[in-house]
This record gives sequence, structure tokens and C-alpha cells, in this order.
Amino acid sequence: MNSRYTAPVTPPLRSRLPAVGTTVFSTMSALAARHGAVNLGQGFPDFACDPRLTDAVAAAMRAGFNQYPMMAGAAPLREAIAAKLAAVYDHRYDAASEITVTAGATQGIITAILCCVHPGDEVIVIEPAYDSYVPSITLAGGVPVLVQMTVGAHDGYAVPWSEVAAAVTPKTRLIIINTPHNPTGTVLRAADLRALADIVRGTDVLILADEVYEHMVYDGARHESVSRYPELAARSFVVSSFGKTYHVTGWKVGYVAAPAALTAEFRKVHQYNVFTVNTPMQHGIADYLRDPAPYLELPAFYQRKRDLFRAGLQGSRFELLPADGTYFQCVRYDAISDLPELEFAQWLTSDIKVAAIPVSAFYQQPRESGIVRFCFAKQDETLALALTRLASL
Repeated sequence: MNSRYTAPVTPPLRSRLPAVGTTVFSTMSALAARHGAVNLGQGFPDFACDPRLTDAVAAAMRAGFNQYPMMAGAAPLREAIAAKLAAVYDHRYDAASEITVTAGATQGIITAILCCVHPGDEVIVIEPAYDSYVPSITLAGGVPVLVQMTVGAHDGYAVPWSEVAAAVTPKTRLIIINTPHNPTGTVLRAADLRALADIVRGTDVLILADEVYEHMVYDGARHESVSRYPELAARSFVVSSFGKTYHVTGWKVGYVAAPAALTAEFRKVHQYNVFTVNTPMQHGIADYLRDPAPYLELPAFYQRKRDLFRAGLQGSRFELLPADGTYFQCVRYDAISDLPELEFAQWLTSDIKVAAIPVSAFYQQPRESGIVRFCFAKQDETLALALTRLASL
């Protein structure tokens, strides 16, 4: 044996995302598991989906829908999506040329960005923001332009549209909006959509509308999808998620609706970064979509949980911010602690045994506001246990 043998050396690699490390969601979930904490950090339900949905997927498997579907998605699902969008938002997308089924909303988001953002193009991102936006822009060679939402002393977050307008330059290619908004629970209203329309009118700026929580809007309000506004729909990629709507986040099935010209470019990228999406789940979801009740009843389902969670915190020293949509509740904790948000979330997890997410994690440059986010998409028993522990504060 050659005693002078040396192990092969892996060549150095220059990272495409040098600033990206382990996400705060993974960190906090691991911390919650280590301390036996109730995990209200990561945004997914801890309850089962409707058995009719899994039965529909199983039936599709038995019926032989187990090979590749069309690249753009199984025709029955795209037709069902188009029919739903027409019924709910009064906008008719063509199922063949304007609807694409994606491997979850995050794949839809990066595909939309990659298909329209070229090196040097600017993309306006409204912070706090879902953590996939900026890395996706970076991978496309684009330049993220960050605009921060305002947050009052006792009210919720709002988009400062005058600052968004001021951020638009001749290099602006895309504006990303998210409503209902993760992490803040803010819901854009009709006035917000009109302000956005005023900003982009007469420009070539496109819109990426992340609407994955579209069916989680409370207190009788309606979701103001860009699809409702023809002027905006004509320049928008609209992203949604069956995982969020049907409590099956692990299935990773979503869709993107966009005008035919935008969809044609979207599909050029889609066919090479994922090609297509799980066949039996597409057919099962298409069958399940025939009944609108599950998504029409979702606002009441989650509003009850929101109200339960808010009522449980009323006697604590947390200050509740408005939660008009999503399944997230943001709270101020300055009456409890002066720790920075990440340290407070870690203490809450290790000592109080309830995990939360610091809102500062949703900014590119951490911004301390003394606010953390809880997820209330949990069984009532899970919420009751967490509330018992939080009430001690």
C-alpha cells in the first residue's frame, strides 16, 4: 500500500449565495425540539387535511395517473383553477395558455423572477419579506431594492406607497407584493391596489403577487387579488398554494396565473427547473376543487383559531398587533423584555417552552422592533398548551 497517498481535495467553489446560511425557521424548530417547546414558529398546520382529499389522490393513483403529466400541469387541474379564479375574482384566465401548476409557491416565485429579471434589473421588495425573494433575485443577477413597511406604536404594518413610487427607476423590472402578508398578517385593501396601479401605469414594470394566503382574510373583508384589477392582472404573475389552502404544505403543489405572453416565458424556465409536478396529486386536487366549500369556509375556520389565540393573550403583557389575514399573529414584547428579537425568541423557546420567530429575520439587514411572530395554524389543544405557558408572562 502506498503510504504517501493523500485524500482527494475538493476544489473551492465560489458561492452564488454567500450571505445565505441556515434559516431562522430551521434553527428555531431545532431549538423547539431540543427543549420540548410548542412550536408556533414555523408556518404549517399540525392537523390532518380532509380525508376526501387524500382519498381523491389515492383514487388517482389507482386510476393510473402515475406518469408524467403535461409540462404546464394536468389539464383537469388547470381548468379547475381557471374556473375557480373566474368564480372568486371575476377574471377569466385561459387554462391552456395562462395557468401553470408549480412545485409549490416558492418554485413559482423563483421561476417568475428568473424568467423576467436580467442581470442589473432592479426588483422592489417590501420588507419584512418572505425569505425566498431576495435570494431568487440574486440568482437571477438582479438588484433587490428594499422598501420597509411602516409600523405604528399600537397599530399594524402598512405599505408606504409613496416610498415604493420613489424607488421606481428606469431599471425597475418587477415589484413583489404579498397579500395577505407573511409575517405581519397585514391585508392589502382596494386603496392599496389602486396605489400600486398608479405607480406602474405607463411603465413596463411587472408585478409578482404572492397570494398564498388568499383564503385567510378575516372580519368579513375580501382578498384583494391583483386578478380583480384588469390593469394589474395584465402585468402580473399571481402565485398561490394548495398546500396552504388545503393544509398539505408537504405536498408542494401550487400554481401561477399570468397573461399568455408572461406565461410563455415563465414556462421556458419552468420546464428546465422542475419540468412538471406530481401527477396523482394534481388529479386528486382537481377532483377536490369541484367543491368550493373547503376554501370558502377557510376564513371562518382560521378566524376562530385567531380569535382563540388572541383571547388567550389578552391577559398577558404581550401587545397584540392586528392580524387581518394569514395564520400568523405578531406581538410586541417590550413590556416583558428588552432583549433583541432573536435572543427573546430563543429565551421564549428554551425557558417558556413556546417557539416564535423574530420578525427581524424577515429583513435583509436585521431591524429591531421588539416584535415576534406566532403561528396559530395548530390544533386547539396545541394552542391551549402554548397559551397556558405564555400567560405566565
